[in-house]
Amino acid sequence: MDAELFEILRRLRANAGDTVDIEAKAAVGGLPELTATICAFANLPGGGRIVLGLDERDGFRPSGLADVQALKQGLVGKARSIDPPVTLTFRQVNLDGNPVVIVTVSECPPSAKPAVVRSTGEAWLRGWDGDYRMSEVERQGFLSMREQPRADREPVPETSRADLDPRLTDIWHRTVEAFDASGLGRFPPEERLVRAGVVRADGLLSVAGLLALGVYPQQHMERLVINAAVLERSGARASQVRTITGPVPLMLEQALAWARSAFPHDVVADETGAVRDRPAYPLEAFRELISNALVHRDLHAWSQGRAIEVRLLPDRLVVHNPGGLYGVTVDRLGQPDVSSARNGRLVEICRYARTADDTRVVELLATGISTVRRTLAEAGLPAPEFSDSGIAFSVVLRQPKQGERSATDPSKAELTPVERALLSALGSQPATIHELLERTGRTAPALRKTLRRLREAGRVVQHGGRGLTTTYQSHSG
Repeated sequence: MDAELFEILRRLRANAGDTVDIEAKAAVGGLPELTATICAFANLPGGGRIVLGLDERDGFRPSGLADVQALKQGLVGKARSIDPPVTLTFRQVNLDGNPVVIVTVSECPPSAKPAVVRSTGEAWLRGWDGDYRMSEVERQGFLSMREQPRADREPVPETSRADLDPRLTDIWHRTVEAFDASGLGRFPPEERLVRAGVVRADGLLSVAGLLALGVYPQQHMERLVINAAVLERSGARASQVRTITGPVPLMLEQALAWARSAFPHDVVADETGAVRDRPAYPLEAFRELISNALVHRDLHAWSQGRAIEVRLLPDRLVVHNPGGLYGVTVDRLGQPDVSSARNGRLVEICRYARTADDTRVVELLATGISTVRRTLAEAGLPAPEFSDSGIAFSVVLRQPKQGERSATDPSKAELTPVERALLSALGSQPATIHELLERTGRTAPALRKTLRRLREAGRVVQHGGRGLTTTYQSHSG
């Protein structure tokens, strides 16, 4: 079976329906209405794929397409009805002797977003549950992304140094002096606050300064909070409902306290025989996700009515953050030396912020997502699922299905068919990404994602680096 189609089928069946970046249609009666989907994929970071010839009602088995060329021409016409026009790429493959058309919808350039349907002026977004019309507030979010974000530098009216938390500020000064003595630490404390961007030259606090070190930032920015809750599967009942407020270091502490109380616990024995409580999700992974959400959420005016949302359901944990990724794509999250900060000033101030137990708020080593993946694998949990809509970012951590919890050592976890096929294509000799693309027929993003999983599991070694040819080799090769 074609490797790309195999991966599409795996995701569709695992999700029991369409995903955020894949839309499947049987298309046996002709081309369905897909204009909104094309527009939504054009606004989605990385674009998406429309698959014609798969019947969702029959477990995504082939439906049997009649006139493939007419379907392609119809899609091209719909793509041209979007402003700016959207680029489509077609691949036709066979499944059980039936044609299946894989249509890649390219992302619209960020400088031209949001893409709109020319005839109606409507813009569309893609979510886990399909396409939805973009609100005016969401349009403002896309427009704000056309320039370098600087919202964290903006002044907060009616604030002054008196709005800084004395304890947090004192800890921040001591940490600056300890770790940057010859740089920021060489300035007197009052001047240091100005040079770091905590206090502006006009005496007002910056958004970043208030969020990182303020006594109570929500006095001025009411919705810059975390809303956390435990939900029943139906979503109709909630418990452990909490609105978490305060400056970033205190919100991080309180979020972890909520997780310790809200997460179900298993009683397990470790390798020494000691019996311990194991939370449903690793607290280290949850901490990294909340830390990232706090410092990377969008701070522009359009998003200040939106909170960070944490929802614990029976089978999954969802963290939803206002503002999409900035300067990095989902498929590159967690890769070495890949780091980008939407709120550069806030991140730099938080570099020296500490919680009450003297732990860092941010680590700035671009290892947070790798830590999430590692700790989930060690706990026998599925890999995290990331979704970037451009103006919102979500992470889903799932519980394994009954009997599917993997070994605690990721190197001992069972390989998927796609991973086995890639290892077979790799063989015993080093190979470049271009050689693997030719051998497997997979797309570059899908191939890199599989290689990353195999590297994290210790089954593939990467050689080379900046300025050198990068090759991959089986660990046993």
